[in-house]
Amino acid sequence: MTRLNLLPWRELRRREQDKQLLTIGIGAWTVMGLAVFYAHFHVSGMIEAQGKRNQFLTEEIAKVEKEIKEIADLKKKRHDLIQRMNVIYQLQTDRARVVRVFDEMVRKLPEGVYFTSVSHQGLDTHIKGVAQSNARVSTLMRNLSASEWFANPELEVINVRQRGGERISEFSVKVKQAVKKPESGS
Repeated sequence: MTRLNLLPWRELRRREQDKQLLTIGIGAWTVMGLAVFYAHFHVSGMIEAQGKRNQFLTEEIAKVEKEIKEIADLKKKRHDLIQRMNVIYQLQTDRARVVRVFDEMVRKLPEGVYFTSVSHQGLDTHIKGVAQSNARVSTLMRNLSASEWFANPELEVINVRQRGGERISEFSVKVKQAVKKPESGS
């Protein structure tokens, strides 16, 4: 019988299998390294792209917030202008009324009575004056009550004093302006 030594062949086969295994391992590690490298760059690129998008959105949000603030400022300016226009309109409509009110005061002023001060606040007019007698103050109040420009005269104070040998009545009257406007023809 012939004896064959198969050890060198087996060892060669084992070395070759070890080389193949090593080659496959190195190849797998290389492929894995490339995959991780690719994934890293791909994810980094995606993060960078998302960062750029976020920055763009932040800039756009800042622009929109600035525009919203400008709109709010414009609305406030508009509101202020409307308020001013309303005040001007009110002054324009009340301009003739003030003249008419003072004219009516003079027309309703009885003889022997004169005003020392007239102040106006809202619809209330405060009149201070001096009269020769209490009866003349009473006549003034009746005249103001009969006027279509005044309503509800109220006597606040009346003091009788001696001035220069004469007896005078110092008075204070509060009267409201009538809310309804009279016709312009009267």
